[in-house]
Amino acid sequence: MKNFTPVLNVILVVAVAVLFYLHFSSRSANMQVAGSSKAVPSGNFRIAYFEIDSIQEHFDYYKEIKEQLDSKSQANNKVLGDLKATFAGKYQEFQKVAPNLSQAEQANKQQELMQMEQAFRGKEKMMSDEMQDEAFKKMQDVKKKIEDYLKDYNKDKGYAFIFSYSPELIYLKDSAYDVTSDVVKGLNALYQKKK
Repeated sequence: MKNFTPVLNVILVVAVAVLFYLHFSSRSANMQVAGSSKAVPSGNFRIAYFEIDSIQEHFDYYKEIKEQLDSKSQANNKVLGDLKATFAGKYQEFQKVAPNLSQAEQANKQQELMQMEQAFRGKEKMMSDEMQDEAFKKMQDVKKKIEDYLKDYNKDKGYAFIFSYSPELIYLKDSAYDVTSDVVKGLNALYQKKK
């Protein structure tokens, strides 16, 4: 989830940079874009935005993905908690019997505890890496669904840009250009058809 917002922030920064370039460029509106045979369209262009937190709250597919990830995270935490409890139990047991053990036996028990701790750390890292990878892939899928829908949605709307609103990057927004309800409604309709 956390990886989804930085990706959108980067897209927004690039889009804002393009917008400023197009707006403040002293070249004529009909000049060619460098490296492209496509002419920059003349005239005004329209911009819209949607509230990303509304998508996260109301897009059924996103909510389903979040539930899956939360469920997996809870299962991972239970496995790691059980391993940690086993390690803590072994450690406490060692603390109780250590005075009665020879130096060789103490060394063996300490080695066993170090191996258990290393195994725990390895398992924790592996599970964390898997979780991050899965979350990234699922969020990319959500992002792709939103992008695909917006391409279709924009066929007859004529927007040059459709941003996702993020308070860190956009300081002013006019609600007249808010297409959030259209996007949520359309995404959910598409998602229900594919179920």
